[in-house]
Amino acid sequence: MEQFRYKAKSHEGGKAQSGKVEARDIRQAASILRERGLVVVGLSPISHHIRFTFVSSFLHRVKFVDIANFTRQLSTMITAGLPLTDSLSLLETQVSPGLQTIVSEVLRDVEGGKPLGEALEKHPHVFNTVYVSLVRAGEAAGKLDEMLARLADNLEKEREFRAKTKGAMIYPLIIIIGMIIVTAVMMIFVIPKMTQLYDDFGAKLPFATLLLVNISKFFSSFWYIVLLIGVGSSWMFRLWRATPIGRRSFDEFIFRIPVYGNLRREVLLAEFCRTLGLLVGAGVSIVEGLNIVSDTLPNQVYADSVRETAKRVEKGLSVAATIALYPHFPPILSQMLSVGEETGKIDEVLLKLAVYFETESEHLIKGLTTAIEPLIMVFLGIGVGFLVISVIMPIYNLTSQM
Repeated sequence: MEQFRYKAKSHEGGKAQSGKVEARDIRQAASILRERGLVVVGLSPISHHIRFTFVSSFLHRVKFVDIANFTRQLSTMITAGLPLTDSLSLLETQVSPGLQTIVSEVLRDVEGGKPLGEALEKHPHVFNTVYVSLVRAGEAAGKLDEMLARLADNLEKEREFRAKTKGAMIYPLIIIIGMIIVTAVMMIFVIPKMTQLYDDFGAKLPFATLLLVNISKFFSSFWYIVLLIGVGSSWMFRLWRATPIGRRSFDEFIFRIPVYGNLRREVLLAEFCRTLGLLVGAGVSIVEGLNIVSDTLPNQVYADSVRETAKRVEKGLSVAATIALYPHFPPILSQMLSVGEETGKIDEVLLKLAVYFETESEHLIKGLTTAIEPLIMVFLGIGVGFLVISVIMPIYNLTSQM
């Protein structure tokens, strides 16, 4: 989005006006002003806006919680009987700054006669394929209020689940960052001072101290090389991770990490079951639902498997039998899907499976937290002990000589 400075006159009385308007391009800006009943006299882009595009996009980025709140509020308004345009108009002034511009564009499209699903589809970075598909299904069935309510429930559950998963990693992350900062301070500031003291007294340094001193000298003298290696390695890894082979290899490696790999698998299974259950329950065909879910899964291994499942199901195979062919899907998933296909309630079965996998994930989160705490304490104790011995031993030798 860009900002434009305008000069215009009103139709009634020809009163001159000036100000700013935000739009994708100059044509849309002129269209917006005409819709306001203004005759455009002058319209030009604000050049300094370009300099702050990155900062503005970062500060006004749309968060997951913003989308969840917007969906819940829109659902409540439509359920209360408000027309869609009135609901969007009210939300335009209530949502977060990052979402405000998008809601304005959606409102203009809806007022222009477009369905809500089509208007939302123009903003894939905010409203993903699943969101748009569910809204379209609700509009087609004439049950947009019910679909938005179900979508809001799903987003709130997903937000709560994400918060639990991230919360489990905060404690170890803080400890690791603290250790890195303390080690860096020791290497750059403390150890060089101690080395000068040892040299002045001619102390004989033990192996641990020599190793620490040499590492400190290397970091102090060649810090820029370490920085370049770190940045270069990160850049190379991102390039490799962006390739299909790199992404799949990395995603497979994630599953091999003890405890965390199982947690990641359970989270993906919960997301898969919940999303597919919502789509099928909204009237989306199972093949189309599988294709949509495959595009939204953040893991290449599962995305490829779901995409292949959709192809096999389209040829006439059952979902349960196809899912059973892939080892990273647990047996309970294919067994329950088989029951759902036989009873014709596959959407209900999928939503129950989603709850099951979420419960398993919560147990794994507790186990991960319990397992990480003692490991961090042991690792921290070894690191601190090594630093203390390396620094204290030469001082002890000096006092013994004196």
